[in-house]
Amino acid sequence: MPGLKLPSTVLSILERRGRLRPGPSLSRTVSESPTIQAEANETGRGEQVDDDLKLPKIASLVIIIMSNVLLQLTFFVIVSSSNEYAQHLGGTSTFSGLVIGIPTVFAGIALIPLMHLDQGGYKRPLHFACASACLGNILYALAYRVNWLYMILFGRVVTGFAFTFWMYCKRYCSDPRIVGLRRRTTLAGWQVLGQGIGFSLGPFVGGLLYKVGFNNPIFNGYTSPAWIMAVVWAVFWAVAAVFYEDVPRAMSPQNIALQPLPAQANTGSASQDKADDEEPTRVSASEVAPANAQPPPPLRMSKTQWGVAVTMCWFAMTCFFILGAWEANIPVFTSSHLQSNPFHFSPFAAGNLIALGGACTIPFLLLNLHFARRVQDRHTLAMGTSIGLAGLLIALAILGEEKVNYGSLFICWFLVALGFNIASTVTLSLLSKQLPGEWNGRISLAIQYSNYSGRVTGAVWGGAGVKVGMLSYVGMQVAYVGIGAIMFTTLWKQLKAKTG
Repeated sequence: MPGLKLPSTVLSILERRGRLRPGPSLSRTVSESPTIQAEANETGRGEQVDDDLKLPKIASLVIIIMSNVLLQLTFFVIVSSSNEYAQHLGGTSTFSGLVIGIPTVFAGIALIPLMHLDQGGYKRPLHFACASACLGNILYALAYRVNWLYMILFGRVVTGFAFTFWMYCKRYCSDPRIVGLRRRTTLAGWQVLGQGIGFSLGPFVGGLLYKVGFNNPIFNGYTSPAWIMAVVWAVFWAVAAVFYEDVPRAMSPQNIALQPLPAQANTGSASQDKADDEEPTRVSASEVAPANAQPPPPLRMSKTQWGVAVTMCWFAMTCFFILGAWEANIPVFTSSHLQSNPFHFSPFAAGNLIALGGACTIPFLLLNLHFARRVQDRHTLAMGTSIGLAGLLIALAILGEEKVNYGSLFICWFLVALGFNIASTVTLSLLSKQLPGEWNGRISLAIQYSNYSGRVTGAVWGGAGVKVGMLSYVGMQVAYVGIGAIMFTTLWKQLKAKTG
């Protein structure tokens, strides 16, 4: 069994400082002690395992996950009633889709300037998100009193600044400073679970508040969801200010203190050893490193890595395009006068349908958390996409035959919601496992911009689904999945990554 040896640079420095004097070889001494060697090997192995499995502080992690849930609720709570609200103020169904999707456009605009001010942490963006969510919801609610259509749009724009924190939620759950490699898909699964809670509970609460009505010019069926979310965000802001602890900044090269070695009986005077012990030897980075050391060259992505990155960005966009389109379209389609629509739902009934489909996915999303530690990300992506595609194909069939009923529409929505939520779990985690940790900010930004583009275009496309034709509306989504499937199968071998 080879002995444990100190690097030659450290030994030479210690000899020069008088710490080591002619005597038995330190490497031989260590190698002759099996206990020391076994402990060293176990320590090294334990540190490696811990580094792969490390997690941030629980209180801070809970706040990050809860902020994701609240952002999802804020995004979806108006879905049930936004179409009626826009029409009450003189707008159209397409305008209501724009109201749903426009926040992500301005989140994308604000994201890069915010990244220059975040100091590599999350506390500033968190406070910014809480303030924007409070103010934006208040403005959205006041539009009824002012009776101005574009004020609901302006309120959602301000709320969109809060949605910048979606990127920080993703970055936090893949930050190599606090999250191990084998924990990233699991934490991404928790984010998707919060996403499922948001798009099921949000429309239900919004539809319920619309039905209750509250005959009041300030607090009524149109405005009550925004007022309630403003209060919830204010309370959450206070809790986050007290309990959230930001991640440590990246450590800068500093002097490294070496512990003094025990004095040997035959290596010098006790007075010299005592003097040395009073001031530990310090080795600076410049002393340990060779004089001609060069900084590591910047990583250049290979063609394969570029292909994987583009594929993950495409699926990140596709998942949210389809989910956003269905969430915006269900209230519009079920209240339309199309021949294929047998429902003529109110916002409350449409919200219940969205919520029911979302609620039924939650047990499966919890199951996905369990299997995330054991199943490769590429298999999860393939399974989720296949389930979602099945829902789209069934929707094409029932719309083409004009045999839509509650059960068939629910099955389609359930499969779409389940499949593309599962698929969205792995887009960032898989990419973060294949690129260096220093690139976490860049890849989080790329995935989040893909999500933003999918959300806004999906919401507008869903709002316009009745106008363009429901077959064209679903057919476009199938085309998006088909393009992704070609990219996915071409790079199947390159998409392999660690589980967990």
